[in-house]
Amino acid sequence: MQGSTAPRPGGARRRRALTAGGAVACAALLLPLVSAGPSATAERAPAGSLQGAFAAAADEYGVPESVLLGVSYLQSRWDGHGGAASVTGGYGPMHLTDARTALAEAPHHSHGSEDARGDDTRAARPVAEAALPDPGELPPRLRTLERAAEVSGIGAEQLRDSAAANVRGGAALLAAAQRELGRPAGQDPADWYGAVARYSGADDVATATAYADDVFDVIRTGQSRTTDSGQRVALEPQPEVAPERAQVRELGLRTADAGRTECPPTVACEWIPAPYEEFGAGDYGNHDQGNRPASQSVDYIIVHDTEASWDTTLKLVQNPQYVSWQYSLRSSDGHIAQHVPLEDVAWHAGNWFVNAKSVGLEHEGFLVAPDAWYTEAMYRTSARLVRYLAKRYDIPLDRQHILGHDNVPGTTTATIRGMHTDPGPYWDWAHYFKLLGKPFTPQAGPRSAVVTIRPEYTEHRPLYTGCVKAGEACAPHGSGAVRLHTGPSESAPLVKDIGLRPGGQDSTTAVNDTGARASTGQQYAVAERRGEWTAIWYLGQKAWFHNPGDRPTAVGAREAVLTPRDGLAEVPVYGRAYPEASAYPAGVPVQAVSPLPYKLLAGQKYVVGDRVPGEYLYATTFDTAGHRVVRGKETYYEIQFGHRVAFVKEADVRVLR
Repeated sequence: MQGSTAPRPGGARRRRALTAGGAVACAALLLPLVSAGPSATAERAPAGSLQGAFAAAADEYGVPESVLLGVSYLQSRWDGHGGAASVTGGYGPMHLTDARTALAEAPHHSHGSEDARGDDTRAARPVAEAALPDPGELPPRLRTLERAAEVSGIGAEQLRDSAAANVRGGAALLAAAQRELGRPAGQDPADWYGAVARYSGADDVATATAYADDVFDVIRTGQSRTTDSGQRVALEPQPEVAPERAQVRELGLRTADAGRTECPPTVACEWIPAPYEEFGAGDYGNHDQGNRPASQSVDYIIVHDTEASWDTTLKLVQNPQYVSWQYSLRSSDGHIAQHVPLEDVAWHAGNWFVNAKSVGLEHEGFLVAPDAWYTEAMYRTSARLVRYLAKRYDIPLDRQHILGHDNVPGTTTATIRGMHTDPGPYWDWAHYFKLLGKPFTPQAGPRSAVVTIRPEYTEHRPLYTGCVKAGEACAPHGSGAVRLHTGPSESAPLVKDIGLRPGGQDSTTAVNDTGARASTGQQYAVAERRGEWTAIWYLGQKAWFHNPGDRPTAVGAREAVLTPRDGLAEVPVYGRAYPEASAYPAGVPVQAVSPLPYKLLAGQKYVVGDRVPGEYLYATTFDTAGHRVVRGKETYYEIQFGHRVAFVKEADVRVLR
């Protein structure tokens, strides 16, 4: 495999020494479906409840209730999302896809103009907006709702808007798939493996198998939760279920090319390479060949969304004049495509220092109205991939190293306003980190000096605007982000971000405005407490958020913090950790160590991430013989400074353990 793990320069990670705690639509025959008698669950579930809807639909279509619940959990965790479409146009608990309608209702808009390469030594390579697919060319996996309407007789609008109808439509699709496979509508879940694999929409054997395996893992282990509509739903564990996995061979699916993929065995991964090609006047694309981790350590994993359909995403990454990322993840079934070997440097984060030391994961989503939602299938495969990468490169599973694109800093003052804001305030970081095996649990008491942001995602619904039209309220939606004010009151103005608004204007509630936002898992030093309000140090100022004891939006943490050295009134903050000028050899242009417009002031404290060497990858030619990694004597600390991370020079600060 490419990019095998090598010893990290300088030994083990210093952070650990610093911290105290550490669907294709089913082409089924339109035949009457046999109904079974009432189930025990149907008899005991409250009338009109979602649990009752699952039981009734299972009875109506002869689908084992556990299979129906398992499929729905893997798609939506039983949430209805208030009728909003997912990032791939899926509706309701069963994620019935109607991308035509979703495309019409959720306009596509960008959220940043950054140069994904983010390297001052080369001409900017801005990325144009990806075109939305023609609704007439949508693949069957994005049109399952119309098929559900055919096999169930339920109207499309009702399938989109009614959770109970949506569950019935999903049950009808499963039963139709079972009939097409020539299998009886029996009550043994093990007999339904092939129908479940078909429901995934996957067109290859490995992905359909991985999806079905996940559904049956849910059935064996059981699940229970309160949904976003306040409904309590439970699936009792059935550890003895042993499905007939060979049924997948009957689906006629292709075998994906694993090629040079670097993926864990628990996911389905396909090799679709990004081209490394030279074209015109020494220009080339769409990534840089490298020798990581021997040349440079891999320290960050960056979570993106694609802002394009799956097919468009694959076309873009195979264009040598576009940009690149290591992996793409499909929303409907969690399928993964790898494009760039891990040893190479992809162009994805808008910050060359971060690009050189990171892996980029693009999650499918062409509906960029940010109140769209992500499937459980994609969350799960993404988490497995991140766990694999973190283990391979010794990357801590925390929010200083697992970053959203919206947490990557601008390289200079001029680039701050163009930085992207995906995956945004609706990405469920709390659930993601539970899947990573690193949930955000309290490490200290309610009066701790450091806090981890952690609102209750489903119940926490701050008002956002601009999802569809500027200034217009977005649909209510769970969020993992808290809003930050200049004082301990909802009526106090939002804190300012002078990088985003040099004129000193207040931040806004716009969904792509990160100026006054702290996100789940991010950690900050406490500046003050007053009643139900907590102030943190943020972008050089006190920033207040509502944190009542009975509904906390943050928990206590134990982490190292830093502050300016004695005698320094302020310390500059940087968007990249570049070496000092004297470290550059002849032939390598010196990169400016350019401070951002913010200041870290005396008396303020910020949570410490890694201690990192000043480092610059010089790679501006197609021929890699001239590439150099420049390292100096200057060292930096990564800090959680605002919504984005930043860097300060070690010489300017002292660490408080």
